[in-house]
Amino acid sequence: MNWIVIATIIYVIIAVAMIVLILMQRGAGAQAGTGFGGGASATVFGASGSANFLSKSTKWLAIVFFAMSLGMAWYASRHGGRLLPAESDSVGIMADAAETAPALPGAPPPEAAPVAPAAPVPATPAPENPPQGDPGG
Repeated sequence: MNWIVIATIIYVIIAVAMIVLILMQRGAGAQAGTGFGGGASATVFGASGSANFLSKSTKWLAIVFFAMSLGMAWYASRHGGRLLPAESDSVGIMADAAETAPALPGAPPPEAAPVAPAAPVPATPAPENPPQGDPGG
């Protein structure tokens, strides 16, 4: 397999893992309703120094995701938007159709058919059209 295909598969796996990890985390304002009457109002939006496994892994997945996004965008801009490097410009099932197409019966081969130069056309003056009647009346 090509390394672009492998990188794209890893990119999609990281994106799905980020979605799962973000949905598993509790939001910052999840305890905002309980903090108004008690002494926990300082910790409503979480402590600044504490980070659990989910938030750390989300952070590193996001870093890898954005780095891969920049790398893939750079690659696409350098290679004309192609994901896979093409061996030639004619790819697909019709690439070899002109080479393997059978010739018509009675037609000369393409390389044996001479092209005749066009004959010069003699210049003839255009006939004048006389007016058909009085245009004013």
